Amino acid sequence: MAEAAGPEVIDINFGCPVKKIAGRGAGSGMMRDVPKMVEMTRRIVQAVRLPVTVKTRLGWDDESKNIEEIALRLQDVGIEALTIHGRTRAQMYRGEADWTLIGAVKNNPSIRIPIIGNGDIDSGAKAAEMRDRYGVDGLMIGRATFGRPWIFREVRHYLATGEALPQPTVRERVALAREHLAKSVELKGERTGVLELRRHLSSYFKGLPSFRETRAQLVTEPTAEGVARILDTIQERWGDWDATSTVPPFIYDRS
Repeated sequence: MAEAAGPEVIDINFGCPVKKIAGRGAGSGMMRDVPKMVEMTRRIVQAVRLPVTVKTRLGWDDESKNIEEIALRLQDVGIEALTIHGRTRAQMYRGEADWTLIGAVKNNPSIRIPIIGNGDIDSGAKAAEMRDRYGVDGLMIGRATFGRPWIFREVRHYLATGEALPQPTVRERVALAREHLAKSVELKGERTGVLELRRHLSSYFKGLPSFRETRAQLVTEPTAEGVARILDTIQERWGDWDATSTVPPFIYDRS
């Protein structure tokens, strides 16, 4: 069924930590039953003609960080790349990601497939640091994209040049937010599309002065038309604001 949808690859998510998934043995819960995890992967590889990849975590908890064993066994059944999130399931998203085991997997001479690192990549500088320190073949970015879809161009630019890009202007952010809104509604319908966009829009305009009231409107407006009107207001009121300006002094609204 997944193959019939026409993707370029099939990625198996053995990394989801949420209770309703992992608690019943799916997602990162599969790390507690490695033979089953490997057998499921083997059957999927055999059943499809597309490349099969896997994303997972370091292990279930600090006492069972078994990613090195898992990586070798998944490679042996035919996956073509492995993404590793540098936390255990028990950590959820707390604390800092531990990249040392990601590096250990990547630098194991028996590993032949690409290893992609994931966890706490929130800037071009951090991406370059993790790539260079641990030698991974690629980087995955997750939560840092919320309200900041331009992070990918920031990372690409930094990796290519070693220089940080200027942050997008308010006008650029409004234009991106409009596109994001349109695509979200197109894919999910108005109700769900607007609802799921809220957590992104609340971060699109972080740092704008006196923005508390407008932010509250953004995260409560139920219609796409209403969100578009609020974006019009943001452009009219803050469109010429320059985050790099030091005159007059800028006071951040951190609410």
